[in-house]
Amino acid sequence: MAWNEEDVLRATLESLFRQSVFEKLEARHRRCEIFCIANGCTDRTVEVARDYFTRISEEHLHSNAFTARVVEIEEPGRSNAWNRFVHDFSAPEAKFICLMDADILFHERDTLISLVETLEIDSHAWVSAGRHFKDIAFKKHKSLRDRISLATSVMTGTIEGGFSGQLYCLRASVVRNIRLPRDLAANDDGFLKAVICTDFLTGELDTTRIAHAPQAAIVYEAYVTLRDVLNNQKRQMIGQTTVHVLLEYLKSLPVDSRRRLADTIKTAERQDPEWFRKLNEKHIGATRFFWQLFPGILTFRFKRLGKLRGFRKITHAPAALVGFVVTLISCWRAFRYLKSDTSPYWPKPTRQPLLNTPGLEAK
Repeated sequence: MAWNEEDVLRATLESLFRQSVFEKLEARHRRCEIFCIANGCTDRTVEVARDYFTRISEEHLHSNAFTARVVEIEEPGRSNAWNRFVHDFSAPEAKFICLMDADILFHERDTLISLVETLEIDSHAWVSAGRHFKDIAFKKHKSLRDRISLATSVMTGTIEGGFSGQLYCLRASVVRNIRLPRDLAANDDGFLKAVICTDFLTGELDTTRIAHAPQAAIVYEAYVTLRDVLNNQKRQMIGQTTVHVLLEYLKSLPVDSRRRLADTIKTAERQDPEWFRKLNEKHIGATRFFWQLFPGILTFRFKRLGKLRGFRKITHAPAALVGFVVTLISCWRAFRYLKSDTSPYWPKPTRQPLLNTPGLEAK
């Protein structure tokens, strides 16, 4: 899914087509489809993708194993792009559906095939995901800011059943029963986790629905400037707020409505396109203080720290404190934003070419 990614898209596509999945699919006489969902792009994203797909379809050694095309959507928005791909563009006979961002690199050549094979082996799992590394992890000389950023990633990794929305694979039979509200902001992966691990909000949390793919790994660009860090955290706080509002609403519906989640959300948007925006506005209107946007704002950093073992609880404590301060500032900014505007907030960060960092080539 791509939104104004002309500067980084070519590197992502080059990394994608070095994946071993094409060779292995061809050996099995199977095929896959690759879509670049360009949503609301105002730059050369569409042109870059089309030119690359045309060339790679002619030059790739295993071109018989894939088709590749660009789908251009006028309306911007991650949720809309996700819904259009899952429900309109993907092949009805597909067994597995992978979704990825347009600004990542694959760090393991077997990443995609590992995602698929993990679900083939584990029949209980509905989604598979791998490891994800910040590009700064590969720097020889790391600054204090780099070390704090990496320490926060270590603490985030303590979340049970967590997975990144940057790349994951879902069973098609499951994903087609999911639809994202149009005005859902960031953190769609948090919503997906809640739905998948509770059997569509009808049971207890079962994190074994999310399987770890052992040979799957990606690299993404870390937010390093103060401006980008604060803007990203503001986006995260807005996203977690909207996911909280959505889940609380869905839990109040009859069980049958939750089990038919895609139809339920589709019907709600057909009856009132502003239904989810109104839910968010109602929640914000009833929220008196910025630290009440969603449960656990003041404690989640320290809970993650508490899950670390041994000496790490001490070495990572400064990062937890810094993260706590950033969270407070970001929640205050998110609160101010939501008081005046409940539309999705998605700022573009300052870009640095990922391939300029040594050690990122796929293994």
